[in-house]
Amino acid sequence: MPSPKQMEKLEAEAVRKRASAPSGTESADMPPEYWDAVLSDPSAGARSSGGVPVQQRRLSEIPRHVLRVSCRRCDRTIEIQKTDAVRLYGEHAIWKDVGQRLLDNTCRERTGRYEEDGCWPSFS
Repeated sequence: MPSPKQMEKLEAEAVRKRASAPSGTESADMPPEYWDAVLSDPSAGARSSGGVPVQQRRLSEIPRHVLRVSCRRCDRTIEIQKTDAVRLYGEHAIWKDVGQRLLDNTCRERTGRYEEDGCWPSFS
């Protein structure tokens, strides 16, 4: 544990560093090529459809052909083709609800308590 005198010295040094830091934004220092690379990264397009996460999209809005949901509790993974999911649940069904139903229909973790029963979905 530092002594009170050492803590004051560290605090003064931190204040001095903050004061000497440039007040401009850091984005001005980055070249345009950097931002092009960041935005062209595949993971940057994960929310390209209006900022809506995949689990909150309707089945008709998801571009993938195979939909996958896994359980964080029992490590079970269920895959379904998008055409089959649309045929069974309709094209306007929300993927989160469909995935939860698919997991609940085959859940192996039953405790008898409503709060603890069922699987914990993870959408990918």
